[in-house]
Amino acid sequence: MTNSIVMSIIVRKKTYNRYHRIGDDYLITTLYEPFRHWSEGGSIFIISDTHFADSDCRLMDPEWITPEEQIEIINSTVAKSDTFVCLGDVGDPTYVPMIKARKKILLLGNHDSRSAYKDLFSEIYTGPLFIADKILLSHEPVYGLPWCLNIHGHDHNNMEAYKDGCKHINLAANVCGYTPVSLGRLIKDGVLADIESIHRMTIDRATEKKTIKIAGKIMEENREAYEMLADTEKND
Repeated sequence: MTNSIVMSIIVRKKTYNRYHRIGDDYLITTLYEPFRHWSEGGSIFIISDTHFADSDCRLMDPEWITPEEQIEIINSTVAKSDTFVCLGDVGDPTYVPMIKARKKILLLGNHDSRSAYKDLFSEIYTGPLFIADKILLSHEPVYGLPWCLNIHGHDHNNMEAYKDGCKHINLAANVCGYTPVSLGRLIKDGVLADIESIHRMTIDRATEKKTIKIAGKIMEENREAYEMLADTEKND
């Protein structure tokens, strides 16, 4: 469902000249402070599972494109002032310096080792990463969190059963057309609009519990009257 939003963005981008820049909000103020600098002076573009030159790519997808083609697509989408985020399974490290982004961020995937990329990425993270109240980045999909959007990769067939909470966008390279997706554009297009924040959910649950508690107290205080009424109805 959510991946249709991603594909509409990619199609819309391809109707422009390949180097045309879609206007994004450069500074995404809703990001947590440690990640806000990603959007300073440029946009944030995200992709996963590039698998540069991995020999088994064609087993995952017979139409998998070459690393050179991927780099060309990335550099025609991501400007030098932008931040490039890869959600894991990079592939051959020698291709990373060819990406022209100002900052390169990596969430390690199941095929990655920190030592292979430590001098090639500005920041490297292990495991899922909350970058805002409603945005969770991860390599593999995460479940059971209805109060966030999970942007991930790993699922090359886009067949994962996304049924237990959490809204998902799968950005495995072959699923999103090998084209990094702008986080700012996703937010502008309303991808977070139908996600209730955890703070609102917590307040609502607390209010519900308080209401139930008050109702229980009222019933307890008026138990004798209820019982007398019930007895009267029986006698009638």
